[in-house]
Amino acid sequence: MLLEINSGDTAWVLISAALVFFMTPGLALFYGGMVRAKGALNMMMMSFISIGTIGVLWILVGFSMAFGEDIGGGLLGDPFQFFGLNGLFGENAGAFLDPEATGPVGIPAIAFVGFQAAFAIIATALISGAIADRASFGGWTLFTIFWGLLVYFPAAHWVFDFGGITNDAGVTTQNPGILAGWGVYDFAGGTAIHINAGASALALALVLGPRIGFNQKPMRPHNLTLVMLGAAILWFGWFGFNAGSAVAGNGLAGFAWVNTLGATCAAMIGWLIVEKVRDGHPTSLGAASGIVAGLVAITPSCSTVEPWAALLIGLVAGVVCAFAVGLKYKLGYDDSLDVVGVHLVGGLIGTILIGFFASPNAPGIGDGLGLFYGGGLEQLGKQVTGAVCVMLYGFVVSYIIGFVIKKTLGWRVSPAAELGGIDLAEHSEIGYDLSPVYYTSRVQRTLVLTKDDMPETTKTGDPR
Repeated sequence: MLLEINSGDTAWVLISAALVFFMTPGLALFYGGMVRAKGALNMMMMSFISIGTIGVLWILVGFSMAFGEDIGGGLLGDPFQFFGLNGLFGENAGAFLDPEATGPVGIPAIAFVGFQAAFAIIATALISGAIADRASFGGWTLFTIFWGLLVYFPAAHWVFDFGGITNDAGVTTQNPGILAGWGVYDFAGGTAIHINAGASALALALVLGPRIGFNQKPMRPHNLTLVMLGAAILWFGWFGFNAGSAVAGNGLAGFAWVNTLGATCAAMIGWLIVEKVRDGHPTSLGAASGIVAGLVAITPSCSTVEPWAALLIGLVAGVVCAFAVGLKYKLGYDDSLDVVGVHLVGGLIGTILIGFFASPNAPGIGDGLGLFYGGGLEQLGKQVTGAVCVMLYGFVVSYIIGFVIKKTLGWRVSPAAELGGIDLAEHSEIGYDLSPVYYTSRVQRTLVLTKDDMPETTKTGDPR
């Protein structure tokens, strides 16, 4: 029997996939503006190479490892079941079919493959912010490959695989991932993506060590306009991230969209209040960081908490993360762009607070209720356990991967390259060429500027 494909749901999933994919270029702008000018291109390239490596791996084995039939007690999907996406692009292949409909209704499996590919890419790229300005491009590229295979693909199976992927032959996967089957709520990736990436970022920051001059001289963002633009793109794409995780154009998607809006607004306000009270000035960097903190915190909980609780979760995330980003100066780890303080801490807040606020009135609720709705400590215990398991797994395996790369290929660029500019050393390019331009045409006619033709700043020796 042919599957009945819901065209509206399929369209929404494909649109959401494009929105989530757009988040990675947005992250490149966000991170690129936060580093010093001499490392902006390298920072952006770290996001773009993540698209390349993870995109290839996802098609070959990644989707199968995350959503193939379970072969390890809920810990891993069969890497070869959908190798190269074999069996997922025929007319009988579908995803998340509705067993209560008159016939099997859902979306094409290949559309779900694309949606989840964008998740895998952004999860990997997030880590790069912790090792900005000092990591070799080759070392980072190799890390993305091993991190995808050994950390993200298994974790995605734990959290996102509920079973229900049907291949061309009509055979449907049955066994869910361990955390999904246990009843841990994570609607769109607070554990598998943000806690996982944040813990992995901490591991790499420890492996590489601090930048030269860390905590001794200012290392200010060079372009806050890019930071704000990147934050805006991330917020825009995040509606696909969360609302798209409903895998349908329905009320659940609308509910997640509204909670995503509310929590993010509250988080931005919370972060700016902390800055005003503590530092005397609300900053654009604080607004952008608060936006991301709120988006991270509401990601796991946007389907299971009521809108008022989403506002509270966002506010808590904005305030706590504003303080958490300063821990690196007290504890001595150099998390360059605050991946730990925003993504790890924000992910923990959003995941654990579900145990308090999971509401029977929310459309994405399952059997477990929050503590404040009579659920006792059971769901809270599940949320804490799930968060801690992913955090420890991501940290330990990432540390091992990072340590092996450090001892073999090498991670750090040379001190001269770090001080002189990682863009030029690693890519033979610079992000901003502001010097006077002298050039030769195709017919070798040289443009010669006389002293009288030169800009006034050049005459006076201004280095610009």
